[in-house]
Amino acid sequence: MKLTKTFALAALVAGSLIAGSTALQAQDNTNTPPAGGPPAGFRGRPNLDQIAKELDLTDTQKAKFKTIMEDQQTKMKALRTDTSLSQEDKRAKAKELRADTQAQIKALLTPDQLVKWQQHTQHIRPPGGTPPAAPPQQ
Repeated sequence: MKLTKTFALAALVAGSLIAGSTALQAQDNTNTPPAGGPPAGFRGRPNLDQIAKELDLTDTQKAKFKTIMEDQQTKMKALRTDTSLSQEDKRAKAKELRADTQAQIKALLTPDQLVKWQQHTQHIRPPGGTPPAAPPQQ
């Protein structure tokens, strides 16, 4: 009888500890966004204003740059939703769209701005077209 009371008391204490710890964890999890506003952009990429500042674009260049980037985004979105193309065709078309966008940007920028743009895009997608490899694990 004494053993049964001990087990019951131990079960009660253990249950209380578990219930209390999960309640405390639930209180720690708040759904408030981090301070400082929204993230830089899609997948951590800088937004157009940050790029314009980095490249020191004129107001005219900003407007044209924004139009070029929005046009590319619209075409890429349409391409992703196009069910009539195979994955290989979509990849080829996406590559064409990126090349066309790069040509338009190249024509828009001054030589100094172009160097900054190439440095900016190199960490996103190096010249070979594949994303940078993850650093080796040690």
